[in-house]
Amino acid sequence: MSVPRSVALERTLYTLAAPVLAAAPNLVPDSPVNTVVQLAGAAGVGGWILAYKSDKPGAGRKILRWSPLVLAAAVDVAAKNTTGWGPYWLDGLLAAGWAAAGLLVMPFSRHTRKGHRPALAAPAPAPQFRPAPEPSPAQPDDGADTFTRQVRRLWENRGMPGRTIVVKATPHGGMPNDLSLLLRASEAGRPISGLTEEAVAAAFGVDVTDVTIREVVRQYGREGGPGWKEVDVTPDANERRRKAPTRREWWADRIGAAGGPVPGSEFVKDVRDHERKVTHYIAQVPDEMGEPRVNQHALAAALKTKYDEGRLFVTVDGSQVLVSLWDSSPLARVFPATRELLTPDKDGRWVTGYLGNGQPARNRVYTDRGAAHGIFVAPSGGGKTQLMALHVAADALFGAVVMLATEAPDEKTAALGRHTARYGVGALYMIRLLRAMVALMEIRGQMPWEDGQVHEWDPTRPGCPYRMLSAYLDEFLSAARHGDYGAEIMDLAELVSVKGRKYGVGLKVAGQSIYVQDGFTQLLCENLRDNCIPVVLKVAPKKVTDMFKALGVAPEHIPDPLPRSFSPDEKGRIERIMRGEPEPPADSNTGGAGWIVEGKQPEVLRTLFMDFKEGIDDYFPDTIATLTDHEIRELEARDLWFDWTEPPRPGEFGPEPDDDEDGAPKKGGGKRRGGGKSAARRDAVTSPRQALEAIKNLSGV
Repeated sequence: MSVPRSVALERTLYTLAAPVLAAAPNLVPDSPVNTVVQLAGAAGVGGWILAYKSDKPGAGRKILRWSPLVLAAAVDVAAKNTTGWGPYWLDGLLAAGWAAAGLLVMPFSRHTRKGHRPALAAPAPAPQFRPAPEPSPAQPDDGADTFTRQVRRLWENRGMPGRTIVVKATPHGGMPNDLSLLLRASEAGRPISGLTEEAVAAAFGVDVTDVTIREVVRQYGREGGPGWKEVDVTPDANERRRKAPTRREWWADRIGAAGGPVPGSEFVKDVRDHERKVTHYIAQVPDEMGEPRVNQHALAAALKTKYDEGRLFVTVDGSQVLVSLWDSSPLARVFPATRELLTPDKDGRWVTGYLGNGQPARNRVYTDRGAAHGIFVAPSGGGKTQLMALHVAADALFGAVVMLATEAPDEKTAALGRHTARYGVGALYMIRLLRAMVALMEIRGQMPWEDGQVHEWDPTRPGCPYRMLSAYLDEFLSAARHGDYGAEIMDLAELVSVKGRKYGVGLKVAGQSIYVQDGFTQLLCENLRDNCIPVVLKVAPKKVTDMFKALGVAPEHIPDPLPRSFSPDEKGRIERIMRGEPEPPADSNTGGAGWIVEGKQPEVLRTLFMDFKEGIDDYFPDTIATLTDHEIRELEARDLWFDWTEPPRPGEFGPEPDDDEDGAPKKGGGKRRGGGKSAARRDAVTSPRQALEAIKNLSGV
């Protein structure tokens, strides 16, 4: 590598001057050489001082430039003040060191400017004037803060995604990597169309899910519209949100998100009821979204439960949603009946059981239109007799006259019958009870009240001369299919369902079905439904839809079937399979669980439990209410008040026919005493329904 001539010349001078520095002070102390060297050293010290005090850059380079002169003066002074050549030829060593420093460290020419001097023969380049750089639109001189300027430089270096510029960048407190950007189009008057979450995420090196682009609403002093965007870049907040979200964030991400169990819902608050062991979540849906849409299966999964465990219940009230999550299913609990719960209040309401959300479910003994009817639907073993016993006790505690007829006897019904004014078994007993009820409607319609006038029954009005009558017909459809009495039973039941409420006569029908095709007429179903609060227990999944359609429930409010069991599945099934062990027996525990249909939408409930084994006497009043003497005399005059368990009386179901082959009277023909109106109504066919029933009767179907 060639060495510049200036460097080579300077190194030659250092080499030749070193012996002179050592010899001159020792050979000729008063030589002018010493004076020249010391004056040069003083000039070098002055150069050091000026370089130190100068505000211009390059002070170190200037100091290094003057150092050979200062060091040469130091060597000359040291050689002059030593005896001879000094100990160990010190004067020669100092001069040699000075020359070596000049040769190796600092040729003077290397520090006169930043670069080497060009060769003397090379022509000096002509000065060239660079054009001033054009101002960048991404870096406007608007007095922005340091953070915004830094983000602008990064944004420009990454290609200005979406052809936008940063107007304002705001860091998020406590989050070193989170910030918000206010962007506008780089071209005035153009909309921002190419900005995507992916482009912003690539610019900042974060995940796409950490970027949110929002519209800019016009504010005072600032434009808005499609030419502006707001961008949130939140990798730190999202990381914290994934690991330890707040309740509101968890709801927004898992439940209220688009496609979630309750889309569009916003978390309001949660309430923990430690006593009942339930957590309530309250959410709100914006009014513009309409009625909340709830996917209960997805909601159960989000809350880490199963839909068929019976722990999750949802209540929608306008735009609010209440989600109740129980530690264990409230429907699996047993709610013992008490006399206090069964006693009707001043409005005739009493507690039938408890809803899935923990509220008491109430039924009623009367309505604002008169005596209440009743519908109890349940399969065998579903808790129908238990439910009927609760209603009988409530009517008795209200002071009503209660009568019970069942198509087939059983132990619980017989025990319940001991607390009623009359109890009997069979279709014959049921038809006699219905005949008496129809007659009582006529009798009560003529009984004057205390003011001497005749009024429709009203429990809130004083002066009523009779008590409410509540008649229970268990296994009603079986009795209505009876070959001899079925048609009249259905006719009489329809008549009572239409007019009985006005005379304090309530009809309570219990059975396994209310389908029209099973013999339950549409008229009877509608009359009972409009004047009662039906209770449906443990319906088979395939029958749920048809059952509630028959009750007049809108399709959108028909509930899902209840689970087969409310007990949680026992864990360890995989281990049992590996060991070859059988599964534990399933505990159905769904007796008394079903729906109560007070409004337009059925609500899940668990009815109260009345323990027949321990005795049911404490649930009933000490005395059994009966009909008034006047009512009994009028019924006896119509030959309708006697022992209804007797065999059919001669002429009870019409005139006695001539002796037939067996010599026994025929029970089904002729005119009935006390029931002539019903018979006439059945014989006169005035509608397609009656025509169909007449055909069935003639064909024996």
